[in-house]
Amino acid sequence: MHIPDGFLSVPVLLGLGALSAGGIGLAARWGARDLEDRQIPLMGVSGAFVFAAQMVNVPVGIGTSGHLLGGALLAALLGPHLAALVMVCVVAVQCLLFQDGGLTALGANAFNMAVVGPYVAWAVLAVGRRFRAEWVALFAAGWASVVAGALLAAVELAVSGTVPLWPALVAMGTVHAVIGVGEGLLTVLVVRFLARVRPELVEVGR
Repeated sequence: MHIPDGFLSVPVLLGLGALSAGGIGLAARWGARDLEDRQIPLMGVSGAFVFAAQMVNVPVGIGTSGHLLGGALLAALLGPHLAALVMVCVVAVQCLLFQDGGLTALGANAFNMAVVGPYVAWAVLAVGRRFRAEWVALFAAGWASVVAGALLAAVELAVSGTVPLWPALVAMGTVHAVIGVGEGLLTVLVVRFLARVRPELVEVGR
């Protein structure tokens, strides 16, 4: 899902950079209000886990790549605001140290993965809690967060004139719909394990 340099137009880059900065700024403000001491080490450990999971990339063929995201897992463990902060750190480190995603496209990649992913996941989890279907919602949250970010990336590439919209949506949507299944299963397995051994760490059901 990382978009390299040179694939997005200047207006799209600037617009997404502004949206990303605004979203992360709000997440920092809201996250600081709700931050608890027990969440600080969990942020580091979960961030390292997500970082490692995202390093396995599958080329999609339209200038971007597919991989696990981790936004739903972080949202379930930390809530959406802290999850967004952890995710933006992961995306930034991957860009700056490993050239995974372009520097000029950092704002776009951060928006797709660090802003949209955790908040889409949290919205799905909120619906699941209302219907008392948390575990089903965890799978759906993992899948939806990956597909939402991928489709946004496709739209951004199309609006920039890099690729036609429909082929981009098909390529990104198909690959990430499959990746989303793995994302959903991983989210359920990790959260269920933690709910069994350390239930106080899990935000699901709160």
